[in-house]
Amino acid sequence: MLVLTVKGHFDAAHRLGNYNGKCANIHGHTWQIEVNVGGEQLDEIGMLIDFSQLKKMLRKVLEQFDHCYINEAVEAFRTTEGKKGLNPTAENLAQYIYHCLTEELQQVGKPVEVLAVKVWESPEACATYLPGGKITQIGVREL
Repeated sequence: MLVLTVKGHFDAAHRLGNYNGKCANIHGHTWQIEVNVGGEQLDEIGMLIDFSQLKKMLRKVLEQFDHCYINEAVEAFRTTEGKKGLNPTAENLAQYIYHCLTEELQQVGKPVEVLAVKVWESPEACATYLPGGKITQIGVREL
């Protein structure tokens, strides 16, 4: 399997619901996102997927978060009457970004899958979503 990695970032505020600590207050981060995609089949020029195309898809997914209050601006994390949104933890953001990017890749029809999404909320703390897998030395799932 070939694995490609792209990175992105956004600045946004959030607060954690049902949390006893400072993060229950509105605060912000410069979130760093790292995505690993993988596949076996190269195209006619020897690419799994063009890095520029993959970065463009990631930017599209991350646009919804940039310079906003995640708890109100992003539908999946919004709590409204009769609907409880996701708590905007790094873990939930990683899973949400995984699902959004997977949809983007499916629309292009490339035989590429998202293997891992890392969401860094600070230089010292990140959450990694690995769909159905376990961590290996390079941070992707073992098959």
